[in-house]
Amino acid sequence: MRETRDGVRVDKFSSSASADSDPLVLDIDDFKGEFSFDGLFGNLVNEILPSYQEEESDAAEGHDALPNGNLRTPPDAGKSAQGMSSPLFPEVDDLLSLFKNSCKQLVDLRKQIDGKLNNLKKEVAVQDTTHRKTLSELEKGVDGLFDSFARLDLRISSVGQTAAKIGDHLQSADAQREVASQTIELIKYLMEFNSSPGDLMELSPLFSDDSRVAEAASIAQKLRSFAEDDIGRQSMTISSGVGNATASRGLEVAVANLQEYCNELENRLLARFDAASQKRELSTMRECAKILSQFNRGTSAMQHYVGLCPMFDVEVMNADAELVLGDQGAQPSPSNVARGLSSIFKEITETVRKEAATIAAVFPSPNDVMSILVQRVLEDRVPKLLEKLLLKPSLVSAPPMEEGGLILYLRLLAVAYEKTQELARDLRGVGCGDLDVEGLTESLFLPHKDIYIEYEQASLRQLYKAKMEELRTEGQQSSESSGTIGRSKGASMASSHQQISVTVVTEFVRWNEEAVSRCTLFSSQPAAVAANVRAVFTCLLDQVSIYITEGLERARDSLTEAAALRERFVLGTSVSRRAEAAAAAGESSFRSFMVAVQRCGSSVAIVQQYFANSISRLLLPVDGAHAASCEEMATAMSSAEGAAYKGLQQCIETVMAEVERILSTEQKATDYRSPDDGIAPDHRPTQACSKVVAYLSRVLESAFTALEGLNKQAFLTELGNRLHKGLLNHWQKFTFNASGGLRLKRDITEYGEFVRSFNAPSVDEKFEQLGIMANVFIVAPESLSTLFEGTPSIRKDAQRFIQLREDYKSAKLAARLSSLWPSSS
Repeated sequence: MRETRDGVRVDKFSSSASADSDPLVLDIDDFKGEFSFDGLFGNLVNEILPSYQEEESDAAEGHDALPNGNLRTPPDAGKSAQGMSSPLFPEVDDLLSLFKNSCKQLVDLRKQIDGKLNNLKKEVAVQDTTHRKTLSELEKGVDGLFDSFARLDLRISSVGQTAAKIGDHLQSADAQREVASQTIELIKYLMEFNSSPGDLMELSPLFSDDSRVAEAASIAQKLRSFAEDDIGRQSMTISSGVGNATASRGLEVAVANLQEYCNELENRLLARFDAASQKRELSTMRECAKILSQFNRGTSAMQHYVGLCPMFDVEVMNADAELVLGDQGAQPSPSNVARGLSSIFKEITETVRKEAATIAAVFPSPNDVMSILVQRVLEDRVPKLLEKLLLKPSLVSAPPMEEGGLILYLRLLAVAYEKTQELARDLRGVGCGDLDVEGLTESLFLPHKDIYIEYEQASLRQLYKAKMEELRTEGQQSSESSGTIGRSKGASMASSHQQISVTVVTEFVRWNEEAVSRCTLFSSQPAAVAANVRAVFTCLLDQVSIYITEGLERARDSLTEAAALRERFVLGTSVSRRAEAAAAAGESSFRSFMVAVQRCGSSVAIVQQYFANSISRLLLPVDGAHAASCEEMATAMSSAEGAAYKGLQQCIETVMAEVERILSTEQKATDYRSPDDGIAPDHRPTQACSKVVAYLSRVLESAFTALEGLNKQAFLTELGNRLHKGLLNHWQKFTFNASGGLRLKRDITEYGEFVRSFNAPSVDEKFEQLGIMANVFIVAPESLSTLFEGTPSIRKDAQRFIQLREDYKSAKLAARLSSLWPSSS
């Protein structure tokens, strides 16, 4: 009997069976599935060793287990083992027999398995050979099948191409048949038109049926094209001289009748279009426009529609002029014109926008219609308004400033140009097809822009002339209002009213800025802008140069008048009221000229600043324009510089004349030759010196304020030198004793301290030398030889001073000096 244990089947046998009884039978099936050698071994020995396993278990309980898993043997175990008479493992023989039997069976099983494996290998080899042969045959069959498919595909492609060619031929034949049919119909219609000249009553019903207008229009256009082509071919044949004998009469009658019919049909469609337009029947309008598009691409319908727009009525255009120009005969204001143009152009833009919606719904080519509409706006409505607004004045006889002058025309031109440009941009935004709106807008102003710069220059000259007239009128009114005042005083006041005004120069600059803004507005090319700006800026230079030069000349006239009064009334050393009035006039004219110089400098600075901020950047695109303008500016100001230089020289003459008058009237002979009466010397400056210094301090206050930089330094240096020379000449008139020398030295110190405010080192040095030379009146005669040992350059002037000593003759100083300074004698 067999039993399966742990997946391996074994035959049970008794523990008492002998080794030769073959207790175990192994089968190949025992090794199939999940085979386990440990399970096989357990099945072999478990039935033979049951009692031994129990004894082993009991023995394990009697021994202590060691940490490594071994059993600790009791001390008396050896003794008990020695006392045992039976063998330790009595089943060893059974197991050995069993193992031998099992090994034999396993060897037999391996042989059986090896035999079966060899048989299987042979069968596999045979099957593989058969399979390879089958695959080879299948590959040959597949290749043949592919070849068949290729031939079939080629055949199908050939048949398809043939069918396509047949289809093309059939389609072409059908098209030719259709063309032939249409041609037959067209020839029949053409014969109708070519049969009776001027008679359209015998035509087919097609050409008179209102329901078939579109078809009739299409056929009529085809007939016209055919007939005109035929006439053209005949003309070429006749002109070449070939076949002219057989040339037929042609289709001139047909062309004439077709043209007459097309005109009649076009008029009929336009009438229907107008009626539908009055009723706002967009569908009918669209139908008529579509049919009319066959006649000259629908141009007549487009122009007809645009021509009927109410925005081009004469009444509307007259209302435009009234809105912009205001009351008839009134002078238009640029601000009012700007508002009027904005209102009108806004209304035009809105009207065009509304028309654009209708045009898009009616016409097949709305862009073409929009182009015609916008072109009509810019060639009809806007030009008629500009024609009434921009009346170009004459440059020969310009309108007076009371009527606005040339500047009014230029301002209106600028306003109209700006607003028209805005209108062009708005119309471009609404839509105008391919129309060149910008170029068309520019063409409106070409007659004005061609000679624009001449009007700008003439306007600036007119403004300048009007301003000068205004200033002269104000000066005359001021002069007349001072009729009771003395002549000199009145002249001075009249001159003061005509003083250079920085406000006036600022007004010149403001005119120029406005003109430059128009230059940049009207000129799109940088080179043209630079040329116009330079021409305008040159006008400013001329105006400022003439204005400030004339102002300086008027201030110089005051100095000249004061000098004439001084020479007339200052006689000798007498003091009179008229002499004082002349002196006051001189001082007033001095201050007036200094104010003129100051304002002249401020005016030039304003022009230079304006050039740097606004003009120079506009001149850069043209090579050399900036440098040329700088040179022009320097040249223009040179005349003013010359007048200022001459005036400053006259100022110095005026001051020195008054200084000499004060010295001649106030300086006493006793000032420098006080008697030795035992009274302590007076260390104060003389009265003449104090008055001269007071006068100079008062009158030069305006010079310190008016002059700057090198101009100030040059003027004060020249004045200091003249004062030094004048004082030298003045002191030559007096005789000095020792106490008078001390008084002179005090005067020189006073003068020196005053001229130190001039910041002129050369003048300071001269007055220091005067102080040294004054010592010749103080030292003893024997000390004169050593007085100028360190400053030999002033010996000559010192000798002149020595001659003024009170003891010059008594001390025989002439002989003494000739022996000491022989080279100076």
